[in-house]
Amino acid sequence: MKRRSLPVAAALAATAALLLTACGSEDDKSSDNDKIAGAGQGAEKPEKSAEPSGAPAEDKPDGVDVSLPADMDLVFDWDKPKDVNEAAAMDDAANFFRAIYRGVDKRTTKDAAVAAYATGDGLTYAKTQIDAWIDGGWTATGTLRHYDATTRSTTNGKAVEVAFCADAGKFYGKEIKTKKILTTKPSIEDFDHFKIIMTKLPTGTGLWQASKVFVETKAAKCQ
Repeated sequence: MKRRSLPVAAALAATAALLLTACGSEDDKSSDNDKIAGAGQGAEKPEKSAEPSGAPAEDKPDGVDVSLPADMDLVFDWDKPKDVNEAAAMDDAANFFRAIYRGVDKRTTKDAAVAAYATGDGLTYAKTQIDAWIDGGWTATGTLRHYDATTRSTTNGKAVEVAFCADAGKFYGKEIKTKKILTTKPSIEDFDHFKIIMTKLPTGTGLWQASKVFVETKAAKCQ
């Protein structure tokens, strides 16, 4: 048993309609960016601000602590787009995933980072993922790599789709009680392809929130 395989399986079963929507290939993109799936989801103000902490400044973008334990490494191996909004949305898509695994580490769905970087169905996704880890009695350890990212915007600039691959081949679940690391042999199950719809928080803060999450599991195109 490995990394987030079991937790994600549980989460997918619980929210199949949301999480099992296949993304299709990048060649299937619509020429009309206003037709980005889920781009109509409005952003919501974070429920609360982050509590002060001793985390380094670089771990607190937008004043929100997204720091993770030393043995939990989320790598975002991608180049930022030239478009300022798309670059900001990409940064906060990364923070959305950091927030999820911070919630896993802290054993709560109520961490300020989750409220800051997720809204709507994105918040449902984050909470479902975190709860699955908590219910299973696991935390995470190892390296989760994200790569081959692309972005595209709606013409009004209020929503950005951030698409990318994730390789969890070196990212493992760890039992809270026994500290046992759960490993399996590498397989197609290590690869997922995500499309995250990021919407801009309409408060002038520059914060972007994940409002929709589409996942293609066992993504051969990410191998």
